[in-house]
Amino acid sequence: MADAVIRFGDKESRLEVVQSVEGQVAVDISRLRTEVGLTTIDRGFANTAESESSVSYVGGEEGVLHYRGYLIEELAEHASFLEVAYLLQYGELPTRTELEAYQESISLHTLLREDMKHLFEAFPHTAHPMQILASATSALATYYPDALDPHDEEAVDISARRLIAKTPTMTAWSYKYSVHQPYIYPQNDLGYLSNFLHLMFSVPAEPYTADPVVVRALNMLLVLHADHGQNCSTSAVRLVGSSQANIFSSVAAGIHALSGPLHGGANQEVLEMLEEIVAHGGDVAPFVARAKDKEDPFRLMGFGHRVYKNFDPRAKIIKRAADDVLDALGIDDDPLLDVALQLEEVALSDDYFVERKLYPNVDFYSGIIYRAIGFPTEMFTVLFAIGRLPGWIAQWRELLADPTTRIFRPTQVYVGPERRPYVPIEQRS
Repeated sequence: MADAVIRFGDKESRLEVVQSVEGQVAVDISRLRTEVGLTTIDRGFANTAESESSVSYVGGEEGVLHYRGYLIEELAEHASFLEVAYLLQYGELPTRTELEAYQESISLHTLLREDMKHLFEAFPHTAHPMQILASATSALATYYPDALDPHDEEAVDISARRLIAKTPTMTAWSYKYSVHQPYIYPQNDLGYLSNFLHLMFSVPAEPYTADPVVVRALNMLLVLHADHGQNCSTSAVRLVGSSQANIFSSVAAGIHALSGPLHGGANQEVLEMLEEIVAHGGDVAPFVARAKDKEDPFRLMGFGHRVYKNFDPRAKIIKRAADDVLDALGIDDDPLLDVALQLEEVALSDDYFVERKLYPNVDFYSGIIYRAIGFPTEMFTVLFAIGRLPGWIAQWRELLADPTTRIFRPTQVYVGPERRPYVPIEQRS
C-alpha cells in the first residue's frame, strides 16, 4: 500500500500507511511535526490510534466486537469470565488444565491483608464505592512492592492475578461497610462469581447460596464488559502506564476514569432515568419529546454510542438475559422493564432516533439485571470495573511490552494571549 503524502509550503512528509487485519487503514503521523512543522487537532481523540493492539476489535460501522479474534456473542454464551480473563492476558483460550491452574492461582489471592479494614473504615459510610475501590487498588502497591517494577514479568503476572482475585473482595467490603454489616471472608471452594455473590450478600447469621441463573447472568455481563478497545478508562490506564507507573496505580486511574457518568456511570443513570419516568406515571411520550427538544437539557440515557453506528452487539445479548433473569427470579411485572421496552420501541421506530442511529447500548439493560439480582444502584459502576479489569491489565501489559512505547505527551495548539511584558503589581490598574 502506497504511503500518504502531505505537502505544506515547500515541505513534504511521506506518512506510512498501516493496515489493520479488520480492514482499517491508518496513517502514521509521528513525523509530521518534525518534517513539515504541522501538528493535528483531534478533539476527544476520535480519529487517533495511539498504537497498534491485538487485544480487542470494536467495529463501529458493522456493530462487531471481538476479543483476540473471538466474537463477543460466542464468548458471552459459552465462556466463563476467568476463561476470558486468561484469553485477554495471554492471547489464547486456555486448555482445561491451564484454566484449572489459573482458577486455582486466582483463589490463592482472594484474601485482603487484615489491616486493610482500617482503610475502608477511614471513609464516610456514604462514600461512593468507586472512590473506595480506586483508593484500595492504589493502596495495594504499598503491600506488594515487588510490583513496582513494570518490567519484572513474574511480579507483574502475580500482581495481575492479585488484582483479579482481590477486586471482588474489595468491592464487597466497601459495600458491607456502607450498610454497616460485618465483612465476609472469601470461600475459595466456590467459583469466582459465586464467591463474589457470597461476599456481597451473605451474613454470619444465615447461609447464602447463589442462584445459578444469577451466576450465569453476572458471568455474561462481566464477559461483555471485559474490554472495549481504547476507551476513556483504558486510555487512562495506558497513559499512566506509559510513565512506567506500577500496575496498581495504573488500574486505579482507570477506575477513576470509569466513575464518570459519561463512561461507566451511564448504567446507573439509565436506571435513575427509568425510575423517574415510572414515578411520573410510566408514560414515555413526554420524556421522548423532551429529548427531542433542543432547548431542553434532558437526555435519554442508554441510547447511542461513541463508536457503534449500528446496534451495539452487547445490547442484544443483555436484552435476552434481562428477560431470563427476571423470569428466573420470579419478577413478573417490573415497571422499569416495561418502560425500557417502550423506550426501545420508540428508538427503533421513531425517525428522530433512527436517523441519528440512537440505538439502545450496553448500559440500557445492564442496570435492570443488576437491580433484579439485588445490587444497589451505586454498585453498578463497580461491577463494570470488575468486568473491565482483565482488559485494563491486558492493555497495560501490551503497552509495557511494546519496545516502541513512549511516554504519552499530547501537544496543544496554544490560542491564549500573545507574549507580553510582566507589569509590577504597583503599576497594574
